[in-house]
Parts: sequence; structure tokens; C-alpha cells
Amino acid sequence: MRRVALYARVSTTDQRPEIQLEALRTYAAARGLEPAGEYVDHGVSGAKDRRPGLDRLLADARRRRFDVLAVTKLDRVARSVHHLTSLARELEALGVDLVVLDQAIDTSTPAGRLLFHVLGSIAEFERDLIRERTSAGMRAAKRRGARIGRPRAIRGGDCFVLEERIRQGAPLRAIARELGVSPSTVSAAAARVRQREAASLPVA
Repeated sequence: MRRVALYARVSTTDQRPEIQLEALRTYAAARGLEPAGEYVDHGVSGAKDRRPGLDRLLADARRRRFDVLAVTKLDRVARSVHHLTSLARELEALGVDLVVLDQAIDTSTPAGRLLFHVLGSIAEFERDLIRERTSAGMRAAKRRGARIGRPRAIRGGDCFVLEERIRQGAPLRAIARELGVSPSTVSAAAARVRQREAASLPVA
């Protein structure tokens, strides 16, 4: 008899994972699968990298404690297409089939395996598009004369120039562009100048 692990996740504490678990238990019983454990993340967002229930489930998968992983929906177990395909590849390497009830997915079938190959291709295409857009954006910024990378820190004589420009009342953003530093660096310097000037005022 094949062993099945049941995984359920709800995003908020007022939701009930029991609804998902009941559907998964019904599926396991109908297919004659031996329950190998229930793994639940209660009040955990799917966007989080680490989830206690899912982490425990994957650890047991690596120990070969079950043969099938059943969930109600893809978004219960995966936070993105990339995460989903990575998870599917690991499960495949471990000999664990993934069953998704609401989407009628079963990777033990040829159609189910084909779906994950398609999802993997989409994820790779999406990553290539992101890299291409990022590179194009950086090239366009360089053509406009924008500085790429982290703003440099204030050093040496620039400190005197910075404080003098602040005392002259120059706009902080203009000073930042002039010296090639971040606006937050100029704001911090302006605060220091104001503190020193306040301290030097005579007491009434």
C-alpha cells in the first residue's frame, strides 16, 4: 500500500485547516492510500520562505516516509511558479508523486508530468524576461547619466562642502546630486549642522 502525506495551509489564524484536511482524508481513503502523516501550517503566509509544517514535510520526504504528497490547491504548498517547479523536481528525485485535488493534478500520470515540464519552462522564461528588463533599465539609466550602484559615502573635504552648501540653504536633493551621495546622507548631515548651531546659541 502506498503511503500519503497530507499538507494543509491557511494564511490567518481564524481560518480552519480542517476543511482542507477533510478533503484530503476523503481522497486518501477513496484511493486506498495509507496515511503517513498530516502537516499543517496554521496562520502562515504562502509567501514565506520558511514554514514549519512544510519544512517538516520535506524532511520526512527525504527520509522516504511517504510516496505521495496530497494538497487541495497548488497555492497551499508553493509560493511561486519557480518554487513549485523546484519542489516538484525534488519530489520527483525522491520518488514522491504530487497530487493536487482542485486542479486535478497527479504527477504519477503522463499528463501530470507534462504539466510540470510546462510550468518549469514558464518559470525559466519569466526569469529570463526579468533579467532582460533589469539590464535594459540599467543601460537606459547609464545613458541618462544616472549613477549605478550604492551611493558613495562622504569623505575628506566633501564634508566641508556639504555642510557649507547646507548653511547656504541649498536644496538637500540638489546637494546630493552635486556630491553623488544619497539624500539620506545629506539629511543626516543637515541634522548635525542644526544641532551644532543650536548648541552654539547663547542661553537667554
